[in-house]
Amino acid sequence: MKDNNIIVDKSKKFAVRIVKLYKYLTEESHEYVLSKQLLRSGTSVGANVREATRAQSKQDFYHKLNIALKEADESAYWIELLSEGEFITKSQFESIYKDCDEVVSLLVSITKSQKN
Repeated sequence: MKDNNIIVDKSKKFAVRIVKLYKYLTEESHEYVLSKQLLRSGTSVGANVREATRAQSKQDFYHKLNIALKEADESAYWIELLSEGEFITKSQFESIYKDCDEVVSLLVSITKSQKN
């Protein structure tokens, strides 16, 4: 995986959005539990993708991207809970969930191609 590719860029942009959402949720809604879980999983996606760029083997690369995929899926769960708990608006949900879904789709595609 090369630097400056789509999954590296999108996962980092997603992490930045998660950090901003965490800040908003803690400052405006005083919501600390779900937002902290989302902060951890959402920023972990990009961190694991970044680690995969320096993987020591194909197996290590695949493993790091699988962790990123699991963290992205977990992030989707926390975003859903924040929406259903009415901590974020429908438009906020749709926007960030779309980004999360794009990252999940890219990771699924990459991990499937690496597995075969």
